[in-house]
Amino acid sequence: MKKALIFSAFAISLIAGCKSDTKKTSGGDAAQHFEIPVTPRNNEITPANAYNGLFLETKDVEKFITNQKLDSNLANRLRSFYNARNFEYAWFDTSGLNEQAYGFRSLYDYSVDTSENNKALEYRLNALMNNEPDSAVSATDANIVKTELQLTQRFINYFLDAHKDDKDAVIAMEHYVPMQKNEILKQADAVISGKGYHATDIHNVYGDLTKELEKYTAIAKKGNWDSIPVEKKKKYKKGDNSPVIAAIKHRLQATGELDGKDTTGVYDDALEAAVNKFEGAHGHTPRGIITDTLIREMNVPAITIVEKLLINMERMRWTPPVPEGRLIMVNIPEFMLHAWDGKNKDFDMAVVVGKEGKGTTSFSGDLNQVVFSPYWNLPRSIIKEEVLPAMARNKSYLASHHMEVTGERNGVPVIRQVPGKENPLGRVKFLFPNSFNIYFHDTNQKELFNKDQRAYSHGCIRLSDPVKMANYLLHDQPEWTAEKIDSAMNSGKEKYVRVKNPVPVMISYYTTWVGADGQLHVVDDIYDHDRKIAAKLFTDVH
Repeated sequence: MKKALIFSAFAISLIAGCKSDTKKTSGGDAAQHFEIPVTPRNNEITPANAYNGLFLETKDVEKFITNQKLDSNLANRLRSFYNARNFEYAWFDTSGLNEQAYGFRSLYDYSVDTSENNKALEYRLNALMNNEPDSAVSATDANIVKTELQLTQRFINYFLDAHKDDKDAVIAMEHYVPMQKNEILKQADAVISGKGYHATDIHNVYGDLTKELEKYTAIAKKGNWDSIPVEKKKKYKKGDNSPVIAAIKHRLQATGELDGKDTTGVYDDALEAAVNKFEGAHGHTPRGIITDTLIREMNVPAITIVEKLLINMERMRWTPPVPEGRLIMVNIPEFMLHAWDGKNKDFDMAVVVGKEGKGTTSFSGDLNQVVFSPYWNLPRSIIKEEVLPAMARNKSYLASHHMEVTGERNGVPVIRQVPGKENPLGRVKFLFPNSFNIYFHDTNQKELFNKDQRAYSHGCIRLSDPVKMANYLLHDQPEWTAEKIDSAMNSGKEKYVRVKNPVPVMISYYTTWVGADGQLHVVDDIYDHDRKIAAKLFTDVH
C-alpha cells in the first residue's frame, strides 16, 4: 500500500459554511461515529458564475445511487457533495476532464494500491486523457455522467478513509473541488485569512506561496508599480546611465530583488546582482543584461502575479506528501528534474519537454526499468504524418535512417529505429508506466540543453545527464558498475534491466514556486494551462 494522503482540513473554498439538515452518514469503508450535516442545495451557483459550466440532473445522481446500490451513508455524502455545488460537474468542463481530474487521478494512483481498481473507469479515463484536447463534452452523455459520478464516489471514499474521525474535514471535503468564479483579490484575501485553500511545503522545492501572495496582493491593492519604458532591441549593461535604469531600480526594490533606496540612473554592481536574481527567477540564464524582453517581464502587473500564485496554490493542493524514500519530480514549465530522498535533495537535472502538453498537468508512475541501447518504436502519429510521406518521396528513406518495418496495425506499418547514433532516444531510456506513454531518455540533440526554453520533444522527457540517472537508479545493484553501465549504453544491443527498488516519478506543472533560495520563481505558461484555469477561477482575468 502506498502512502495515503492526509488532506488539509483547511481546504475549503470561498463558498463558506453550510446550513443543513442533520443525518447520520458515513462513506466507503470508513465508519463514522458522529453526525455529519447534509448540505442543502446551493442555488447561488449558476452557469454564469460556475467554475466548470456543466450541470448534472438530480435524477442522474439518484439513478447512479440506485444502480450502484450505495448504502444510505455514502448515498447521502454523494447527494451532499452535489448539493453544495448545485449539481455542477466536479471533474469535467465543456472541453473534457479538468485540471482537478488530472490532479486527483495522479494523486490517487500515487497514494493507493490500485490493483483492485474499477478497470472500466480506468479505461474510460485513459481514453479521455489521450483524446484530442478541446473536444466538446455533453452534460447528458451517459458515459460522461457515469465517469463523473464514479470519480466522485472514489474521491469521497478516498477522502473519508483519510479522515475517519474528523467531522470538520468531512464537511470541508464538499468544497475541495473549485465551484465558483470570484474576484482575484477577494480570493487572495480569503486564502491569506485562512478561509481559502492552503498550499503546504512541497518537497522543499515548490514551497509555501502564502507569504508571496501576501506581498503581491498588498502591491496590487496599492495600484501596482510604475511601468518601465520599453524600446525594442534596446539593451542595458553595467556602466550604462539612463532614466530607464532608475525606473528598473525602483521596480526591483518593490519586490525585493534590489535592496536599498538608490534610484540613480547608473547601472552598478548592486543592480547587476539584482538583475541576475530576477533573470534566474524568471527562467533565464543570468547574464546581467537588461533587454526589452526582460523589461516586459518586469512590467507584468502585480495582480497578474497574484492570479498566477492562486492558480498554482490550487494545483499544489493535489500534490501527494513527501515519500519516505526516493522521489523523482519533473516540473514541466521549469524544464528541470529534481531527485529527492525524503526531504534531502540528491540532484537537479535540466530536461527537454514536449512541444505540447494537451490536457496533462500532472501524472505519476514508478520508474521500474532501464533500457540500454533502445530501439525507438515510432509513434503512430509520426509514422502517418512524417515517415509515410517521406517514404513516398524516397524509397530508401527507411534504410538511410536505420529504420525497419516490424509489422502492420490497422493499415499502418509498425516501424522502429535501431540503436545507434541517429536514434533520438540516445543510448538509454527509463520507463515509468503511465497513461500517456511518456518516459525519460537520452538524446542525440545535446545542443538543446543550452537553451532557456526547452519545449522541443514529441512528448517524452529528454535528460541532460542520462549516465547520472542510470547510475542513480542502479546504485544498489552491485553487478551494475559504472563500467558495465557505460558498456551497455554503447553496445548497440537493446537490454532491459529491472530496477530493484522502483522510484516514484511525479510530473508536475508549476509556473510559480518558492525555490530553495527563498526567491519566488515565475516562468512561462508554456502549454496555456494557467490561462485556461484563470478563465474558470476568476471574474476579472488579467
